Parts: sequence; structure tokens; C-alpha cells
Amino acid sequence: MSIIKEAGAPIFKGTTTVGIRCVNGIVLATDRRVTSGFYVANKRGKKILQIDDMVYATIAGVVADAQMLIDRIKAHVKYVKTSTKQPLSVKAIASLMSNILFSSRSSPLIVQAIVAGIDDEGPKMFNLDFFGTLTEEKYIATGSGSPLAIAVLETKYRDNLTVKEAIPIVIEAVKAAMKWDPGSGEGFDVIVITREGVEEIPQEKLEKA
Repeated sequence: MSIIKEAGAPIFKGTTTVGIRCVNGIVLATDRRVTSGFYVANKRGKKILQIDDMVYATIAGVVADAQMLIDRIKAHVKYVKTSTKQPLSVKAIASLMSNILFSSRSSPLIVQAIVAGIDDEGPKMFNLDFFGTLTEEKYIATGSGSPLAIAVLETKYRDNLTVKEAIPIVIEAVKAAMKWDPGSGEGFDVIVITREGVEEIPQEKLEKA
């Protein structure tokens, strides 16, 4: 669990977000627990946020920082689309976020994000830390539960996974984190991005299937 000092006191930040890039799309999953220190501030936190029609981001860290960052990105993407009549690529959106985070390094935005989606080049997924480091990934986990989640991804991931095959893997990864990480819990949400569109799949729907 990461520890951030605010007003001289250590504040614990916790969450688990995971993503897998598949041959036909992207699968993202997060837990729902929002914490403030040892206090559970919200049991239905939404941690997968839409940036563009086919581009989404997961957030881990300080919620206010993450919300402000995503709002800035969405405004810029909307401006570019209105001006050029063309969507930005997933890499361009991730690079914009990287530039904002890097330019704020003297007073960092405490955000780790996964930016993922589909553009003309196919499924793309990028990982960003709060200094703006940008890496393209096939699979990734962020947040305080990431050591537990990444262990599942490392074991289960293989090349040429389809989104149908990846869904149970991301669920297992998030559940492993929720079982042992006190900063993660209260269920999970899954989003699947393919050429056919975006499907939001809450835990309740998956358990009824």
C-alpha cells in the first residue's frame, strides 16, 4: 500500500486496477472501495472513466487529482475532435496525460493510470505513474493491491488472448487483491472495449450469467 504524507500525517491510499490487451480488444477491471486513511469513504467508487468514445482510463491514487486530470484530458480531446474532425489515437491521449503529469512534477498529481482503447492501429494500453512515465503494456496492475493482482496476470496471461478469455483472468486478479489488500474491496467492475463498442459489466451481472 502506498503511503503519502499530507499535512505531516501519513495517509494510506489503496485500490486495485488491472488491464489486459487482447487480440480483439481491451479488458479493464477495478475494485470499488475508496479509502481515506483507514476509513472507507465510498463503497461504490467508479475507477474506470471514459475519455473518448473508445478510450478509457483506470485511476489509482488521490481521487481529486485523478478527476481533475481526466477532466482536463477530456476537454482537450473534445477540442481536438471538434477542431480537426478526427479522433486522437490512444497513444496521443496517453502522451498528453504524461505531459501534464510531468509538468506538475514540482507539485505532483498523485495518480497512477492505465489508458487503454482501440484506434486505427488496434488495441493499445499504456501505464502512467505520477511523474509522467509512459510505457506500453500487454497487461498491467496498479494500486496497493497490484502485487497480488500482477501475480495472477503473470501466471494466466498468454499472447493471443481474446476478450472472452481475458474477462475471468482480470476478475481473478482483482478478487485476489480484494482478499488480502485492505485498500481494495466492495466488489468489482469490468469494461470490455472492442470494435463493436464498449460494454460495462458490473459484478452483479457477471454473477447472474
